[in-house]
Amino acid sequence: MIKQIVIISGKGGTGKTVLTGALAALTRNKVMADCDVDAADLHLLLSPEIKEQHEFRNGKTARIDKNLCRQCGKCFSVCRFFAIIHGGSADGGTITDDYIVDSVACEGCGFCSFVCPQKAIVMEENISGDWFISDTRFGPMVHAKLGIAEENSGKLVALVRKQAKELAERNGCDWVIVDGAPGIGCPVIASLSGIDCALVVTEPTLSGLHDAARVIEVAKYFNVPVKLIINKYDLNSRMSEKIETYCSDNNIDFVGKIVFDKSVVMAMVEGKTIIEYKDCPAKEAIIDIWEKLKQNLKNW
Repeated sequence: MIKQIVIISGKGGTGKTVLTGALAALTRNKVMADCDVDAADLHLLLSPEIKEQHEFRNGKTARIDKNLCRQCGKCFSVCRFFAIIHGGSADGGTITDDYIVDSVACEGCGFCSFVCPQKAIVMEENISGDWFISDTRFGPMVHAKLGIAEENSGKLVALVRKQAKELAERNGCDWVIVDGAPGIGCPVIASLSGIDCALVVTEPTLSGLHDAARVIEVAKYFNVPVKLIINKYDLNSRMSEKIETYCSDNNIDFVGKIVFDKSVVMAMVEGKTIIEYKDCPAKEAIIDIWEKLKQNLKNW
């Protein structure tokens, strides 16, 4: 049975992707998935070789057929998003007297198409990004890139998750390791759906505890078991103790802490995971965490 683990954090910059890369290096017979589609960066560590590329289509944008348009102005008068331009240019080109759709301002509601008496406005599906199936030195990886200013990243995350699980099933893999998005928004919720375990990474700061508590509440709402790790715990030992106390008081499984280690930065500079780089305290801590986590999940 495939076990799916998502690494998440209440905020960015906690070391989530560094930990995901390390688990990718440690885990055998798995598929990786980068679900931080708004700002994907796992590929910087894993250097994927793209095998398949697919368009991600989502949402619609209005387009006015100039051959059918009679310039009645009804679309202009009903658009609440000021996406219909008259006597101008949507792209900085030639100024015209035609009605033009500003694709950036258009929300795709379709009301202009509904009221147009000439049926001159059509709603066209957007290409919002791309998703990929790639090979890495640690095995297959599913990842994506959302287009600039595009919305609905939660749907793209759900697609990446679905493709990663199907790929794992086809290949007979035991694990799906997911690099989730930071925060508590739609991409995080899409990352958590159907997951066996959420591994929350936090830092020893008051804001780190606050943000971790928020994402833990989201995971609990969806009945996802949560485990917590403190990264760079030795930078504030007193705060680390408070986080451990929080875990104890709220029945959160505390699985380990990682020391601040400059080797992690040096490994990233060389495009390597800390597991590949060299023996160091951070590497030892992550190996211990993975062994504990792996044994825990196998017992479920």
